[in-house]
Amino acid sequence: MHPPVYYYFWNTMENKTCSVNKKCGGCQLMHLPYGEQLELKQRKLEELLSGFCRVEKIIGMDNPYNYRNKVQSAFFYDYKRKKNVSGVFQSGSGKVIKVDSCLLENENADRIINTVRKLLDSFKLRAYDERKGVGFLRHVLIRCGFESREIMVVLVTATPAFPSKNNFVKALLKEHGEITTIVQNVNPDGIPLTLGRRNNVLFGKGYIEDALCGMTFRISPDSFYQVNPIQCEKLYKKALEFAELTGEETVFDSYCGTGTIGLIASKSAKQVLGAELNRSAVKNAISNAKINGVKNIYFLTGDAGEIINELAENREQFDVVIMDPPRAGASRDFLQSLLTMKPKKIIYVSCNPETLARDLQLLTKKHYKVEKIQGVDMFPHTKHIETVCLLKLQ
Repeated sequence: MHPPVYYYFWNTMENKTCSVNKKCGGCQLMHLPYGEQLELKQRKLEELLSGFCRVEKIIGMDNPYNYRNKVQSAFFYDYKRKKNVSGVFQSGSGKVIKVDSCLLENENADRIINTVRKLLDSFKLRAYDERKGVGFLRHVLIRCGFESREIMVVLVTATPAFPSKNNFVKALLKEHGEITTIVQNVNPDGIPLTLGRRNNVLFGKGYIEDALCGMTFRISPDSFYQVNPIQCEKLYKKALEFAELTGEETVFDSYCGTGTIGLIASKSAKQVLGAELNRSAVKNAISNAKINGVKNIYFLTGDAGEIINELAENREQFDVVIMDPPRAGASRDFLQSLLTMKPKKIIYVSCNPETLARDLQLLTKKHYKVEKIQGVDMFPHTKHIETVCLLKLQ
């Protein structure tokens, strides 16, 4: 059997190397040429899913580097060198590995994080020490708009007190005029790389906006937004291509998050209903609908399984259900309610092929047949794979 054509194409690319890859552990496939990574992921999809239908060739990236528009950097204080250090948590341990630049991350974001680290030293501020309960900065979150080029810097601190706050902000903006907003997020809890409930806007609007599939989305510090917008567009376009919306369909967008795919689908549907457990995400979804002038989409706050069960009991009918569950996959109750509702089409977007295979097994036992399966490489150099499937009622 001859290797697929894409294998030859991506094997001609320069294979960049990372000096901290073995220490970090975040990029499990960085040692392989990109073409071989795609081949490996394709094989995995075929092993797990080819029993349902033919698996289309995985969609890779033209340039599989510096694609992450959301960058988080952990900080700690090196008492021996008397300097602040920034980097990433080592996979499988709580140790922070010093990283100045990452081949997956937005390059502007990495430069800004390095500047923040230097400013901490010059302003005599220390990273927070979890063991001693002293210090200031927990971590830094950068969010970059791929189309808009807007940049948000979130300084996550252990306390609301921010010594020399105004001068710190001025110094950061002097070095990086491309920053459009700076937010201080106060997180007194000890969970690494998480955000607290309190945001203090230090500069700008406190959010950024970006365009995806022709629509504008507002991104707050805690908003869910796909970290790879280039591949996300390909994924969503493929999902809606599978749905074949004509403008007459009612669509249920379960696990809708901030409403991204539901809003994009609304352009070609009669009506869309989105369901999401996270209240903050629903608030963002409603704002995104208003920003884009979308009037045929509605959102419910609650567990997707409970909502779809209630809808099914009330004999509510949907032509298309879009589901994008977490890595654990859909709950059995959700799937049973889906089988009761019997939508004409199900578009299943998955970030875990193992749980996808499990859920497809249940759905195809009754009523449904898998018509199409398409893999998308959303996270090059890692083991993760996104997949979109089309199921039709039989």
